[in-house]
Amino acid sequence: MPEQIENKVIALYGKKYQGFGPTLASGKLLEIDKIKISDETLRLWLIKKGEWQKQRRRKKHRSCRPCLPTGKKRKHYFGETVQMDGSHHNWFERRGEKCVLIGYIDDATSTRFARFYAYEGTMPAFDSLKRYIKRYGIPKSLYLDKHTTYKSTAKPTIEDELNNRRHLSRFERAAQELGIEIIHANSPQAKGRAERSFKTYQDRLIKEMRLRGISTIEEANKFLKEFLPKHNKRFSIKPIEEDNLHRPLPEGIDLDAILCIKTEHPVRGDFTIVRSKKLYQILDKTIARKVTVQERVNGKIYIVYKGRRLRYKAIAARPPKEKPEPKPRKIYRPPMEHPWKRPLYGRRLAKEKALLQSKKDREELALVEV
Repeated sequence: MPEQIENKVIALYGKKYQGFGPTLASGKLLEIDKIKISDETLRLWLIKKGEWQKQRRRKKHRSCRPCLPTGKKRKHYFGETVQMDGSHHNWFERRGEKCVLIGYIDDATSTRFARFYAYEGTMPAFDSLKRYIKRYGIPKSLYLDKHTTYKSTAKPTIEDELNNRRHLSRFERAAQELGIEIIHANSPQAKGRAERSFKTYQDRLIKEMRLRGISTIEEANKFLKEFLPKHNKRFSIKPIEEDNLHRPLPEGIDLDAILCIKTEHPVRGDFTIVRSKKLYQILDKTIARKVTVQERVNGKIYIVYKGRRLRYKAIAARPPKEKPEPKPRKIYRPPMEHPWKRPLYGRRLAKEKALLQSKKDREELALVEV
């Protein structure tokens, strides 16, 4: 290769591709700068200039994952098991807000799907699963860690104990309704395919976003639609068996009504419910004692009773009760012969007798004088 091409490549590497590995940098030189050079040649040039160091990878101790009787480490079918996990990382290299990448990787084909979110929680997990199902279908099983989003730490209720079941998280409940088997890994190494895919993202994806100046979650998700198809085309493999175990969403199934937060609330006598310290007035006539409140991924709230949506409106406060006008108070005065006044009545009677007797005496005295 001419020396001037070598100098130009080294200059471009120092200016645009600093920190890129030789393989990734050679691909970007061909894609962006139209300079075709092998990754091995570039590696030798970078080592000579002191921009890269030889890296020796030690072989790690691994145990074969006993997933098949034949001893194969991968599943046979596309969609048989999909590993799902979230990666908290400095994805924008301090150019933007912190975020998490929720990623999926098929165990049989290494087909990847991912999306950025502000945090790893129930709503982001619902939204990512909804997008995955619309893209590929409903997988047979999901392989997850024991994050509280995916596995409940609450103690089973009396009803759960009577039915011999454990308390399900909201994500497990939705997966059960969709017929997805949930498998929880006991260690990060158990879902090593997902962990290694994040290591690839943290190298290639971060540098790709750096070249484009991406600094927001919206821009990153838009870029993933371009990045993932190319990545899957290059790195995914053919499954051992050709059948696809992803199931299409059945007709008549409202996916949003399953992938949502459901809570039960008692209906008060004035047909109101209290949710998060807010009052909601039910407008439809109903005999329900309890209703289910669905909080959807898009932020909408539905009140449902036996599969029927009820009309409602939010109210600031319960209207005050109308108080009747106060009636004039009538004072009750018991008569003198009432038991309450017997002592007083007795004294009064004695006084009256004494007055009568004195009057009688005076009249008799007047008659005598006459």
